[in-house]
Amino acid sequence: MAILKVARMGHPVLREVAAEVPRDQITTPGFRQFVDDMIETMREYEGAGLAAPQVHVSKRVVVMEVAENPRYPDAPSLPLTVLVNPRITPLTDRRVEIVEGCLSVPDLRGVVPRIAEIEVEGLDYHGEPWSERFENFSAAVVQHECDHLDGLLYLDRVEDTRRLSFLREFERYHRVAVPVD
Repeated sequence: MAILKVARMGHPVLREVAAEVPRDQITTPGFRQFVDDMIETMREYEGAGLAAPQVHVSKRVVVMEVAENPRYPDAPSLPLTVLVNPRITPLTDRRVEIVEGCLSVPDLRGVVPRIAEIEVEGLDYHGEPWSERFENFSAAVVQHECDHLDGLLYLDRVEDTRRLSFLREFERYHRVAVPVD
């Protein structure tokens, strides 16, 4: 496995709408290796998730995991999840405010309103149909990562830029919730 290079804000791949992955491609050794490399990259940088466009591949693939992550000591556990061609369905109008960051936008944090409960459908690591419901923090992680597939960054969803800060200042003066990366 390999650590992949993370695209940073300003790179055009982060603003593209990613292409769907053909179902027959999911089980190929090359695709599996790519997903394994995404997982290793996410873990190396202690992210809660990573989307393929963040590693310069404009495909609809997301990996997520929060388990004993030192960056999220109080966050609920989120088992390793691989989503291919995910589709989100909101299950409520209720929003939660989540402090988010992003591996592609290093050293910034901002408060983002996210849908509190969603259902996600798509394909799993084996190319099989998959669906699950997520709430609150886990729902925010899914939405954050799936936004990358549509060319959006969390900064596009910050409603009040006065609630945007550099990481150092956030940790010093504003830590109020668990950040999402």
